[in-house]
Amino acid sequence: MARIDLDLAHAYRANPTQDSDYALLPLKMSFRDGGAYALLGPSGCGKTTMLNIISGLLVPSQGTVTFDGRDMTRATPQERNIAQVFQFPVIYDTMTVAENLAFPLRNRKVPEDQIKKRVGEIAEMLDMSGQLNQRAAGLAADAKQKISLGRGLVRSDVSAVLFDEPLTVIDPHLKWQLRRKLKQIHRELKLTLIYVTHDQVEALTFAEEVVVMTRGKAVQVGSAEALFERPAHTFVGHFIGSPGMNFLSAKSANGALEVAGTPLVPTRELPQGALKIGIRPEYLRLSNAGAAGAVPAVVKQVQDVGTHAMLSAEVDGIVIKVRLHSDEQPPAVGATVWLRVLDAHTCYYKDEELVA
Repeated sequence: MARIDLDLAHAYRANPTQDSDYALLPLKMSFRDGGAYALLGPSGCGKTTMLNIISGLLVPSQGTVTFDGRDMTRATPQERNIAQVFQFPVIYDTMTVAENLAFPLRNRKVPEDQIKKRVGEIAEMLDMSGQLNQRAAGLAADAKQKISLGRGLVRSDVSAVLFDEPLTVIDPHLKWQLRRKLKQIHRELKLTLIYVTHDQVEALTFAEEVVVMTRGKAVQVGSAEALFERPAHTFVGHFIGSPGMNFLSAKSANGALEVAGTPLVPTRELPQGALKIGIRPEYLRLSNAGAAGAVPAVVKQVQDVGTHAMLSAEVDGIVIKVRLHSDEQPPAVGATVWLRVLDAHTCYYKDEELVA
């Protein structure tokens, strides 16, 4: 295992001159020894590029990659002692499950008694002990991907195990099981795990720290709670949560605050000028007309989703979502309601960045 430090940028075209030329904009990032991380973002944001640079499949066009302080920028994956699990199963169909799991160890001339012991441990972790003598060709896609996971985990001396959207081919009802199994394996083996996904549920349930990426930039690194409660960038607010954070235009001047055309008393000192306020649907509450921190809204839709009702309301031309609490009676469509938008959970943004 190793601490991995990145200080780099990467462009697939020569002589990049503007941000759009870069697959990864200049960044500095560290992955601590034994940590569980997720790289989260939409397709094309640079997360697989970062993973391939860490593994050694790609050399960054600028900067360095270090493992425990050693410059590994141009080292091969073998020299870095990296294990990587890809989106689709990479196994040998003609081999049994046991032979597939043992293959990375046999390549390294590990004694057979140690191989047998290690393969048994990994198979037990993956609930595959009863399939060790089955040929991989006859297994379902999820079982084959479990073998791929096992091949990545079987070496106890790896610097890190990298996962590139490994649950894509897995049936949805099995994804929960495999994510739970990966978390269990991380706790038991204390490996450095870096997991690429576009699925926020996968990222937030697997990782101790999530790196949220957009357009080649890592906009926030933090725990699930930090990303939900205090998004550092409006993109994080939009991307994390279902539905995402609501945003309303605001203007701060001389200690006064105007939100979506309604004058309000700010709850804290704010920078002057144009702002945005962000508040999660879970924290919006129905209020009395003209109440402190509240703005008027017109109800556009009420959805009953079983556990709660979701309200869609228009505020100054912007449609926002409100998760109604059990003690709140859903209003009629077309009614004007007042929503409290300023409280301890409200976030303030200037130029898309969180106001500290």
